[in-house]
Amino acid sequence: MIEIDALPQLRDPVLVVALSGWVDAGLAGGGSVALLQQQVDSLRRFARIDLADLMDLQQTRPTVHLVDGVSREIAWPEIAVSAGRLGRDLVVCTGPEPSLRWRSVLSELVDLAGRVGTTAAFTVGGIPSMASHRRPVSVLATGTDEDLVARAGAWRQDYTGPTGAQSVLQVMLGDAGIPTLALWAQVPHYLAGGTSPPAIRAVLEKLRDLGGLAVDLDELDEQSDTYLERVEEGLADRPDVVEVIQAIEAGEAELPSGDELASEIERFLRDQS
Repeated sequence: MIEIDALPQLRDPVLVVALSGWVDAGLAGGGSVALLQQQVDSLRRFARIDLADLMDLQQTRPTVHLVDGVSREIAWPEIAVSAGRLGRDLVVCTGPEPSLRWRSVLSELVDLAGRVGTTAAFTVGGIPSMASHRRPVSVLATGTDEDLVARAGAWRQDYTGPTGAQSVLQVMLGDAGIPTLALWAQVPHYLAGGTSPPAIRAVLEKLRDLGGLAVDLDELDEQSDTYLERVEEGLADRPDVVEVIQAIEAGEAELPSGDELASEIERFLRDQS
């Protein structure tokens, strides 16, 4: 089901994957891949998987746009695979996770990764966390390769339960002999619903250090400073929310429930906007 234009000739490429549809707090995964694509030299899409017959189109709808200002064209959901160079050869895989036939779709992506000579792979995303926006965003990792996990530092091995296509792909890539690491930015849960430049930056910094990618973080530094200033400005009129954040920072045991925290700070965010 995969359509390949022409396989690129790559040298020791690293693969970065962001499939939407599962958890991606702060758009840490989607935002990271979008910035990578902006910075990659000579980025070219060379493969795609048409998901029109593999999606619940009431949940992930096709889009329409005008051509020549007159006729309409439908863009169906797809997984796109592109290649370029950012300090080293890079392959980027993006799109929504399919609703059906995960094994078939992901098996074809694993096969493609092998055919282009992928030597390491990273999946990226964000998860809501009981954390403060005033602290640096930590990035937890799960992996299929001991060396990569050791280099990542903070890692997680205790989660069991429902999962997304990215995690399934991570396991399948590892089974195929491709060292794979999942990077999860820990986004303050009260800010998880919007784009978080600090979370995106934290993921990209890990990709730079672990994947050898020449990512320019200067623009994100500025965006992160502006973002944090706006949050603090909104907090100026909400001492009740400040108390909750201080409790999180202190690690106090007697915290409100996650739902109560979310409801309280969602009100703050509505007031701020």
